[in-house]
Amino acid sequence: MKALVSLIAVLLLVLIAYAGVAAANLRFLFGVVIPYAAFLLFVGGMIVRVLKWGSSPVPFRIPSTCGQQKSLPWIKHSKLENPSGALGVIGRMALEVLFFRSLFRNLKTQLNGEGKISYGEAKWLWLAGMAFHWSFLIILFRHMRFFIERVPAAVQLAEGLDSFLQIGAPLLYMTDVVLLLAVTYLFIRRIGIPQMRYISLIADYFPLFLILGIAISGVLMRYFYKTDIVSVKMLAMGLISFKPVMPAETIGVIFYIHLFLLSVLFAYFPMSKLVHLGGVFLSPTRNMANSNGMKRHVNPWNYPVHVHTYEEYENDFRDKMKNAGIPVEKE
Repeated sequence: MKALVSLIAVLLLVLIAYAGVAAANLRFLFGVVIPYAAFLLFVGGMIVRVLKWGSSPVPFRIPSTCGQQKSLPWIKHSKLENPSGALGVIGRMALEVLFFRSLFRNLKTQLNGEGKISYGEAKWLWLAGMAFHWSFLIILFRHMRFFIERVPAAVQLAEGLDSFLQIGAPLLYMTDVVLLLAVTYLFIRRIGIPQMRYISLIADYFPLFLILGIAISGVLMRYFYKTDIVSVKMLAMGLISFKPVMPAETIGVIFYIHLFLLSVLFAYFPMSKLVHLGGVFLSPTRNMANSNGMKRHVNPWNYPVHVHTYEEYENDFRDKMKNAGIPVEKE
């Protein structure tokens, strides 16, 4: 039911864009106003989230560690699993952000035939996550050609490597296929595993269907329903230069569906679980070195507290303690 509600929500978004452009001819609204509004919501929402994270007190170092801490010289130190300095933290963060190292080490837990818990490899989730994130990043990078008058050599190189198999005309981008397969796998995994299905919410399904809708509309626009690329680039250049122009009539409806879904994703991003894109860099369990054994950390938010020592306690209740047979230090 949760997956169905999310799917219906995305289909309604598609219908809104289709009706708004095909029936009401609101090209300027869907081509200029909504993208600008989505961009403002994205930037403003991310600033609010970052400020909120940054204002959260972290008086002590609480890094997640699973290796030997730096101690005596003759004890081997796990520099990435338990970094003691900034260089180790940078290395661990780089492996986490670029290669999802903690997810790679994830294990699946299950009951064997004897009713005992056993652990096994679980690399498919890591592989799908890597394929999805890297494909999405490369696709976004390729789209820079619409926002720059002279396409940089790096973007041209990425396009050439992405379509090096030279399948079909226009050339098939490998990242398009990989992204669709990865998102489909993540969805099937979420509904196919009972434990995952039980804990999944609408907020888990909606981004999957939204990204799937963006990918499908982009594939349809490139390989099946031809779009006026020159007019699309003129519109994109007008948006990026803050000199918006009225979208041309030659731009098909499928483009506005694609752009509207992408705008919804950007507007929804700061308030969703997708915001981990920025949150991973501000996570104290990841961006801190474990120097607790090397340096004493004092909570700066501690306020003076009067401690009732045992000596004071005995002075207050000495007679009663002696009458009760409780030994005292001072007679």
